[in-house]
Amino acid sequence: MKPTQSLHDRGQSIWLDNITRELLLTGKLKRYISDLSVTGLTSNPTIFDHAIKNSTAYDEAIRTKLRQGKTGEGLFFELALEDLTLAADLFLPIWDRTDGVDGWVSLEVSPLLARDTASTLAAAKELHERGRRRNLFIKIPGTLEGLPAIEEAVFGGIPINVTLLFSADQYIAAAEAYLRGIERRIEAGLKPDIASVASVFVSRWDSAVKETAPAELSNRLGIAIAAQIYKAYRELLNSSRWLRAFNAGARPQRLLFASTGTKDPKASDVLYIRSLGAPLTINTMPEATLAAFADHGDLTAPPAPDGGDSQDVIARFVRAGVDVRALAARLQDEGTKSFVASWNELMAVISSKSASLRKAG
Repeated sequence: MKPTQSLHDRGQSIWLDNITRELLLTGKLKRYISDLSVTGLTSNPTIFDHAIKNSTAYDEAIRTKLRQGKTGEGLFFELALEDLTLAADLFLPIWDRTDGVDGWVSLEVSPLLARDTASTLAAAKELHERGRRRNLFIKIPGTLEGLPAIEEAVFGGIPINVTLLFSADQYIAAAEAYLRGIERRIEAGLKPDIASVASVFVSRWDSAVKETAPAELSNRLGIAIAAQIYKAYRELLNSSRWLRAFNAGARPQRLLFASTGTKDPKASDVLYIRSLGAPLTINTMPEATLAAFADHGDLTAPPAPDGGDSQDVIARFVRAGVDVRALAARLQDEGTKSFVASWNELMAVISSKSASLRKAG
């Protein structure tokens, strides 16, 4: 049995953290679905920046949209929606088979809006309407300004992927925003089965402390933080408040482990996959990590519902001088800025390609 099938059978969904037009047009994504148990995918500005910059596969579509008067951000979202609706259609049989638990794709609102609640909500509504797919998540960052937009979007019936979460506190805040939206739907007599995932970034923790952590703690902080978040996740799902919502027809907001490609060349290339194989969760993997796990992956025991030894590991980092709470805030802020930088670069790529394609006729 392939390692990817073993992970799927354990109860964790395998999503691809990538999308390109080549993946769609060559049948490669379809093969990932049939051969490697891939059941969804995620995208972000960095992924689309790399996809469009490093390929000519979008050139003809860009030419067409330029003739239609489309430019800049508007042109990009048309390209992105073309890719993601094609991917959504590939995953729709999985979505149908699992009654909407799995088989999702994700599109992020402009990261320039991360600190603007009203504009984030308006963008989420617009993209949801334009996407016209039952299995399309709209990604909203779990920043302080994003939380009210998440609640309002969920209340409005929009499936949401909450992104850029780094700590248990940030995860709980995002989960409660989702639940408030669900509870308001119940009170209003609306169906409460609006899907959502909460995306926790893992490897960036280890990258942030690689120069200061003691050697014996190398590459252990990200997994420890993820284990603490998994503990909070299980506790929330078992709380009386969530159980009341489930009894009214709500569904769990699933926990998603993101940023699971290994950054340290000295560490295992499947470090964050083998250690985080918990049921009722998702691991969204970069393409290289998916291939590595399919080739030589193995699984350790899943994260313990009580967090296992994660608190002890984190305490050792604290004693080594790591301010975990401050670092979580910094990582979320840096992640937001990183996506803004990628977005600006993406817009520059769109502009440059548009100019060169116009010149070429």
